[in-house]
Amino acid sequence: MATLMNRSCLLFGPGLLVALALTACGPKAKPVAVDPVCAAQPVGDVALKGGTFILGAGAMHDDEGPQRTVTVGPFSIDRTEVTNAQFAEFVKATGYVTLSERDPDPALYPGVPKEQLKPSSLVFVGNDEGLGDGNPARWWRVIDGASWKHPRGPGSDLKGRERYPVVHIAYDDALAYARWKGRDLPTEAEWEFAARAGHEGARYEWGDAPLDGRKPQANTWQGVFPAIDTAEDGYKARAAPVGCFPPSAYGLYDMSGNVWEWTSDRYRDGSRLIKGGSFLCADNFCYRYRPAARQPGPPDTGQSHLGFRTVKRGTTP
Repeated sequence: MATLMNRSCLLFGPGLLVALALTACGPKAKPVAVDPVCAAQPVGDVALKGGTFILGAGAMHDDEGPQRTVTVGPFSIDRTEVTNAQFAEFVKATGYVTLSERDPDPALYPGVPKEQLKPSSLVFVGNDEGLGDGNPARWWRVIDGASWKHPRGPGSDLKGRERYPVVHIAYDDALAYARWKGRDLPTEAEWEFAARAGHEGARYEWGDAPLDGRKPQANTWQGVFPAIDTAEDGYKARAAPVGCFPPSAYGLYDMSGNVWEWTSDRYRDGSRLIKGGSFLCADNFCYRYRPAARQPGPPDTGQSHLGFRTVKRGTTP
């Protein structure tokens, strides 16, 4: 595979935008681990009355404040993240081609030879060198051919992953799916209202108790990121099928961890805002699996830990 030389993609570290100049396609797909047994897949959506609540947090990360009082109207929200199977139905019906499957726009990469601009996406490849120097380029690669169909690049596929959240989805891809369903992407306020599940002021969607290693509430990174994931939750440095962890008080799944989710709001740099954290969120590094956490999403590519869910406004319980 040709290397995508000098292409700058965005990876978002704790509180900072880090420009990744990636020059290698990365390793081949690793064997897929065997999943723990999950209960039947939850389906449908949850209708919420809406209401007034305090959005954001104090001094956890500087971009989470200042706290402000917001009001959201009634809406319904998908019970789980959109899955590979659901997205495949959309693609089959419409012929849609995601951003990571298209040739990059040369106008966005001045000075990069056109022949080096290949369909690609960002894939987390881990860090076999321990903690290293904290450079995200050691953990991520722009891999030619990586897409929602090939989540780890050529040689990987969706066999046995129909229930997994679809990833490598850019904002426009998520919006296209939502519109096809007659729905929309949630605003930050709608997403956070749903994620808080009535626990206003609490640190987590389930309250203030920390993650329980014996009965994990979410798929996050246990251990020291990026060197050691002890996988107490059953998923080592990878996503879980949707609905494998306990639901919130509102009956929603995976609002914390698993994969980041798009919202329709803008981050302060103008890019779209993502919420919820992912399986890569560790307390020592990211700590963004809390409802108040937020960060910008990559404007020109997908990532192997970024998906979405949809909403429909005006739906009352």
